[in-house]
Amino acid sequence: MARPDKAAAVAELTEQFRSSNAAVLTEYRGLTVAQLKTLRRSLGEDAQYAVVKNTLTKIAANEAGISTLDDLFNGPTAVAFITGDPVTSAKGLRDFAKDNPNLVIKGGVLDGKALSADEIKKLADLESREVLLAKLAGAFKGKQTQAAQLFQALPAKFARTVEALRVKQEEQGGAE
Repeated sequence: MARPDKAAAVAELTEQFRSSNAAVLTEYRGLTVAQLKTLRRSLGEDAQYAVVKNTLTKIAANEAGISTLDDLFNGPTAVAFITGDPVTSAKGLRDFAKDNPNLVIKGGVLDGKALSADEIKKLADLESREVLLAKLAGAFKGKQTQAAQLFQALPAKFARTVEALRVKQEEQGGAE
């Protein structure tokens, strides 16, 4: 580890682990360069997919405070460092793996919590952050609309009751 190029590589990987919201480890054995290029494009702008050396990446992950990935560093490994919405990148990985069975999702980490390959697939099944926020806003708006209708109904009902009493009194007063 005394070589400066290895130390620089570990420092760069450590910074990527620290600055990422999530990281997903994959095995890419059997994928062509063109397929890897397509995979990188499918992950979007908020993710960086890099083929890494297991030993250096394991050291970098440990330096970044992530020791839960140690068992996954075997065989050819590539890491998707995700800085944006993890759901979007997880969907990109899942969809690419469906079309290219040579891509194997090993596991990953999300906000410091270890994720298995199955958990990453469940993450990919979630709707994007924007869709979830839109649904939440719609639910709030619906509740506010219901409250506004309730508040409008009470004075309207009161006004109709008062009007009915007035009409009734006029009828009773007019009949006498």
